[in-house]
Amino acid sequence: MTSDEPRTDAEIAERIDANAAEEHEIRNRSHGSMSDADADRLKALQVERDRLYDLKRLRQGRRDAGEDPGEAHERDASVVENYRQ
Repeated sequence: MTSDEPRTDAEIAERIDANAAEEHEIRNRSHGSMSDADADRLKALQVERDRLYDLKRLRQGRRDAGEDPGEAHERDASVVENYRQ
């Protein structure tokens, strides 16, 4: 676990909300013409959000199995971003 990894469901929800708010702010600011830096930041936000939702699902899976959800940890972006749907 990294020091900035959310440790509770509430922290995960807060991070998801902050992530969505930042994405919304970037999109509103760009008015259809986005800088490379903003486009890169949006991509990073999308990857982070995917990782957070993955962690949320991992925690729920552990909870459903009667295990400690606190033992779930964020997976690397290369794992999360390469899931087959």
